Amino acid sequence: MISALKILLLSDRQADRVVPPTGHTAWLTTFTAAAMTFLAVFALALSLASGRLAARWSDALANTATIRISAPPDQMKQQTDAVLAVLNTTPGIASARALTDDEQRKLLSPWFGPDLPVEALPLPRLVEVTEDDAGYDSEGLRQRLLAEAPGAVLDDHTRWRRPLATAAARLNLLGGLSILLIAATMAAMITLAANAALAANAQVIRVLRLVGAQDDYIAAAFVRRFTLRSVAGALIGAGLGMIGVALLPPVDEAGGFLTGLGFQGAGWLLPLVLPPLAGVVALFATRAAAFRKLREVQ
Repeated sequence: MISALKILLLSDRQADRVVPPTGHTAWLTTFTAAAMTFLAVFALALSLASGRLAARWSDALANTATIRISAPPDQMKQQTDAVLAVLNTTPGIASARALTDDEQRKLLSPWFGPDLPVEALPLPRLVEVTEDDAGYDSEGLRQRLLAEAPGAVLDDHTRWRRPLATAAARLNLLGGLSILLIAATMAAMITLAANAALAANAQVIRVLRLVGAQDDYIAAAFVRRFTLRSVAGALIGAGLGMIGVALLPPVDEAGGFLTGLGFQGAGWLLPLVLPPLAGVVALFATRAAAFRKLREVQ
């Protein structure tokens, strides 16, 4: 690693002349690093955003439950009062209240519009339950509700929280795998560019060997030039990616599905880690390609 840093920090004009400063290998390396880093920024942003969104939804459902009461209109109030009475005497329940018609209309408005006639429809009554830190016995509460209010069904949100936690873990895993695939693609493209540059300069390499140049000296020139090109391209890609993420629609325009998309707070510093990582990938890829190609050139 120390020798690799020396290659980057110590410039040798004579060695740098071995590598063409322009040409298709130059723009290919820079473009590849920029494009791959741009994609990596979005993969990182989507991974972090999905994790935050799932965590926020899970937190919103934690320590809460919903009781759905289905009963004829003439029995609805009686069963609602019975459910509230059971909840008020259940250990672990911090508060419980029945949602009003306006609140239920607001919950259904995204699907049916704001003018839904809730009072004219046979909709179940919803009771919002908040548990304390100690929690309650959900199975015991279900048995009491069955006895006191047969039309009441307890939903403790377990079936909602578990898929969210699973989805968050898988999305984060996919984000990490995407970044690894992007790094592998960038390494492959830089390797191809380095091989092309080495093949194009085979005659120059032979002349350098005739005058006593060692393979380490020749390889260092390629490693330095291609690594710096990759870092420059990655800086461009990271900058464009961060601008793209910043220009994503805000929450009020995008709706709930895009809530929290992008970076937040110190998360904006994470894309700045990508250019150094791109440099490391380019360094080792170019170094391996250079020595492999130099063994082929006689």
